[in-house]
Amino acid sequence: MTGPHMSPEEFRRHGHAVVDWIADYWSSLDELPVRSRVAPGEIAAALPDTMPETGEEFDAVLADVQRMILPGITHWQHPRFFAYFPANSSPAAVLGDLLSSGIGAQGMLWATSPALTEVEQVVLDWLAEGLGLPEAFRSGGPGGGVIQDTASTATFTALLAALHRTTDGAARAEGVTSLLRVYGSEEAHSSLHKAVMMSGLGERALHTVPVDPRTRRMDVAALARALEEDVAAGLRPVMVQAAVGTTSTGAVDDVAAIGPLALAHGAWLHVDAAWAGTAAVCPEHRWINEGVAEHADSYVTNPHKWLLTTFDCSAFWVRDSAALRGALSLLPEYLRTPAAESGAVTDLRDWHPQLGRRFRALKLFAVLRTYGRRGLAEHIRAGVAGADRFASLVRSDERFELVTEPVLGLVVFRLRAGDEETRRVMEELNDSGEAYLSHTTVDGSTAMRVAVGGWRTTPEDVERTWRALTSLVPADPR
Repeated sequence: MTGPHMSPEEFRRHGHAVVDWIADYWSSLDELPVRSRVAPGEIAAALPDTMPETGEEFDAVLADVQRMILPGITHWQHPRFFAYFPANSSPAAVLGDLLSSGIGAQGMLWATSPALTEVEQVVLDWLAEGLGLPEAFRSGGPGGGVIQDTASTATFTALLAALHRTTDGAARAEGVTSLLRVYGSEEAHSSLHKAVMMSGLGERALHTVPVDPRTRRMDVAALARALEEDVAAGLRPVMVQAAVGTTSTGAVDDVAAIGPLALAHGAWLHVDAAWAGTAAVCPEHRWINEGVAEHADSYVTNPHKWLLTTFDCSAFWVRDSAALRGALSLLPEYLRTPAAESGAVTDLRDWHPQLGRRFRALKLFAVLRTYGRRGLAEHIRAGVAGADRFASLVRSDERFELVTEPVLGLVVFRLRAGDEETRRVMEELNDSGEAYLSHTTVDGSTAMRVAVGGWRTTPEDVERTWRALTSLVPADPR
């Protein structure tokens, strides 16, 4: 470099090298060990103790990424990464994210870059329509959508809006009381627990509702009893969270039955469809959203999981943004603009806890444009087909059993030999580098999870993983 900054030509040369590196990385993934094999502290020890005194060439940086950093990467884009719900980083999304980084705009206000706000509103309207979500979630009316970083932030934001509505604004002005309650099932994501903690309600405010032992769905009758008992005890329901595709087993709560209970007690209904919601791009999977149009006050799903959009991109919609804006809007003088005061535009800084916001919508825009509805549906269907195939292999082998019926791209299963053997086989498979699975506990017993949905996963990767898994299990003596 001739100075502290790259020249345009230097940037062009190094940019080409980075794109080449990424393409080579994707091409080489198939035979790499899926899970990193480094010991704790090994990567830190390989890095210099201090930053360089003078700048180095970017070639050296890229070389050290290959030499020192790559060994510490667990390869989420690997075709046999099945441990957690996918975090797809498709080519279109990477290029969209690169454009966003290059533009480098800050979208806290409409006025600070109008395109950041308006593209985001449009693409979330596209996505809402593509998923069959209700008209009330579109930006043309009192509701609308916003891109959060993760579903955890979306859940926290929904709770803040619920608190504002339930307390008529008193929670914002005076804080919260110990008499408020939030409800979610035993399988609800831990982010609900964290949201309750961060809101100041305290852990005791979370009322955990049992699930049906067979389906793992929230027990609606148990929710009804919990609401009635709490109200009788002088407590006030604030929010009920319904899960559409739980992390542990993929359970889909009965939103159509939960919704009227929330409404009857004045509670906000938030639907957490972080993983499963994007499957509704396929009409045959829209059953997962039954009851959402009639009852949901807010809804979240993550394009950065199953919909080919580089992390982080969490789509969050509300039926009516008044409570959301009431809970979060602040307007110091330095943020006042004529456009906002005219009422003609939306400042999305009022739709989440953060002030600053980058151009996340551009990568989602790139994905929706380049794949189209058909391409997205084809991707989802491939993941569901892969999970169906894996489940059929489990059913065909007497050494294994399904713990729950498969849901979309998730299979939960175990060895009949018990917990110890289930854990042993899973860890040996993971240590081999051939594939990567994760575990959960269902009714106190250990089970393995296979989440299919990676953008590079093929039917052969499913078969290869099954062969590697079964090779670690003793033959059935029968």
